[in-house]
Amino acid sequence: MPHSTSPTQAQPRQPSIFAKEYVWVTVGILALIFLAAFEALAVTTVMPTISAALNGASLYALAFSGPLAVGVVGMVAAGNWADRSGPVPVVITAVALFVVGLVIAGTAASMPALIVGRLVHGLGGGALSVSLYVVVARVYPQRMHPAIFGAFAGAWVIPSLIGPFIAGVVVELTSWRWVFLGVVVLVLAALVMLRPGLVSVAKAERERPATVRAPWRLSRTLWSLGAAAAVLCASLAAQLPGALLWAGTGLAFVLAGVALRPLLPAGTLSGRRGLPVVMSIRGLVSGAFLSTEVYLPALLTGEYRLSPVLAGLALTCAGITWATASWLQGRYATVLSDQGSMRLGSALLLVAIVASALTAACGLPAALAIGGWAVAGAGMGTLVPRQSGRVLRLSAPDQQGFNSSALLIADSIGAALALAATAVVFVAVTPLGGTATYTASFTLSALLAIGGLLLAGRVGRDTPALDAPATEATPA
Repeated sequence: MPHSTSPTQAQPRQPSIFAKEYVWVTVGILALIFLAAFEALAVTTVMPTISAALNGASLYALAFSGPLAVGVVGMVAAGNWADRSGPVPVVITAVALFVVGLVIAGTAASMPALIVGRLVHGLGGGALSVSLYVVVARVYPQRMHPAIFGAFAGAWVIPSLIGPFIAGVVVELTSWRWVFLGVVVLVLAALVMLRPGLVSVAKAERERPATVRAPWRLSRTLWSLGAAAAVLCASLAAQLPGALLWAGTGLAFVLAGVALRPLLPAGTLSGRRGLPVVMSIRGLVSGAFLSTEVYLPALLTGEYRLSPVLAGLALTCAGITWATASWLQGRYATVLSDQGSMRLGSALLLVAIVASALTAACGLPAALAIGGWAVAGAGMGTLVPRQSGRVLRLSAPDQQGFNSSALLIADSIGAALALAATAVVFVAVTPLGGTATYTASFTLSALLAIGGLLLAGRVGRDTPALDAPATEATPA
């Protein structure tokens, strides 16, 4: 229950993100997120078909790791640009890159050409994610941030339910190319919906004094390129033989750490209190979640002989519980403190990963892992929206782009490096056979979740202020 107040001290009712002055901005933002989520899930479903059609098995992994890596460059460039000139030109450019990438991929005649399209698309996607965060900061009052960030997660629910199915139908009835090309028109329509909010934000940016504009940080772009290269190297290290596997992985992680330091708030790599520890937790929990989710379907289909539909049920349940928990965070934002939300979310994620590890190690029923992964979704839905809101509350207006991009960089690179680490463990334990590989991989993921749980104690206890005034323009 929200904190009670006396009649004379009653808080004004919190406006809805779908109120008249916000509705088109909200719909446009959520539509873009929905389409990005749908495209990601659909491409994952049809990539085996694409690889076979274009004879590109050797480049299969790069089709996924490449966009993730260049997305970091897009995040950094977008954050710098948004702090300097506002989010409007960044949103428009990001959508343009997103669309161009879809067109290149959808018309590709070879796997290298498709990879080029995926890289362009990944660059635009990284920039778009950061620029939308800054739009939220400019348009919505702080008291509405939990609700809008909860809606962000909710926008993934329907794609998680129907994305793979629709992609399969499209491939059966037409061609895999329409998985890319069919999204183009919808993305442009979403941008039109967002136009009223962009016009309002652009007007407010023109009225901002030049003295509050952040300087260009071109060196950060170079560091982001280094971080992207390190992520790619870490992703490919598992292909190296013998001792080179460990040496290559270690070198890639060291390079990633060096390149990340200028891209994140000082103290992030050591979990310093304040803003840095929020970034640290985000990297750890994202790594723990994704490195388990990638291998869970393989365990269920390979060792338990479940069909892909039944194995996918675990991911669908996680998507639903993630969205539900995110909605609850928006609806009852003051029930838990920031610290409490991150502790609870990390604990739920740890419980779910342990359930997967026990399932693999002890041959327990597959239902334990499937049900457990629904708990993981609830954990992520509990802490991710609160992290996003806390980052914005701790950021000055001219640092919102930098810190928003830093949060997403921590998310993306944390997940990518965790995947690289678990892939190395998977390869190293493979000679033992059976489910030992999954047990070892899930154990490493559990250690990352424990790290997030321990660091949650360094997060402040404050909750979003329901009466915090808006500091930026609202939609016209």
